[in-house]
Amino acid sequence: MRWSSGSVRRAPELALAAVLAVAACPAAADLAFVTCQNGDALSVLDLETGEETARWTVPGKPAGVAVAPDGTVYTVAPDAKTVRRHDPKGTVLAEARLDGGPMGAALDAARSHLFVSDWYNARLWVLDAGTLEVLTELPAGAAPAGLALSPDGRLLAAAERDADRVSLYDAETLTLARTVPVGTRPFGLGFAPDGRLFVGNVGSNDVTVLDPASGERLATLPVGERPYGVAFAAGRAFVSNQYAGTVSVIALDTLAPLAEITVGEYPEGIAATSDGQIVVANWFDNTLSLVNAQTLEVSAEMDTADGPRAFGAFVRATGD
Repeated sequence: MRWSSGSVRRAPELALAAVLAVAACPAAADLAFVTCQNGDALSVLDLETGEETARWTVPGKPAGVAVAPDGTVYTVAPDAKTVRRHDPKGTVLAEARLDGGPMGAALDAARSHLFVSDWYNARLWVLDAGTLEVLTELPAGAAPAGLALSPDGRLLAAAERDADRVSLYDAETLTLARTVPVGTRPFGLGFAPDGRLFVGNVGSNDVTVLDPASGERLATLPVGERPYGVAFAAGRAFVSNQYAGTVSVIALDTLAPLAEITVGEYPEGIAATSDGQIVVANWFDNTLSLVNAQTLEVSAEMDTADGPRAFGAFVRATGD
């Protein structure tokens, strides 16, 4: 395990806040389930100790991941065209081969649905979260990738890279509610705690902010090169920038840029811990960076298996 401090490029108005910020508290005893594409593996990391506590074999170059509150883990392996349901120890409880290009995943635990995007065939699969049986398919735009469920569980959002748009579905009726044009080549996305949707556009190096209920585009925010994923903590949005090796920080109240934090090489998956810190998977460095969401300092780097992607909701609080 490697521990280091990352460098931060701060907006001027953040300087005083940084001085007054409280010292970083240790991460909650959360677990990160990190899909590692090059290594055909999943690394399980204790975010309090920084230790890799287990490494599962997951054939087929896993990328997409979703973790249930009870510790069940779903992985999506595009090369094997396979979705798997694992228990918290890694045992495969169910698996399904999907004829297409499975990529992203989002879990609706309340309705026992697992949504999986089909990169090649412009559709989403709706799977039974227990058996992984395909229940139905939803039409989507070209090359759907990232998926996210709204905080109230009402809406499913899909980033459709080659359509330059987002589709929003009613999660109860499984019907299309609306489509919204965004920036160029949207890939990852996430709902803020207040319900707004933030979409990372890898082709235009910006983030589109939407009101998902109305479809109104609220803002377009420039970030670093090739924004990939979005997470939220401490009243801020955090955006991983693949080519820049950084995380952009945006104030949720004003949508103003606050900082750009240097992390590992080619950061991709990003998520918040239960105590409001940010975890970033660095694909080319084989590391996970832990960022204090208050001070905006990188407090730790943890080793993973080869090629961490962690595309989805990959952090679970052990108290859940």
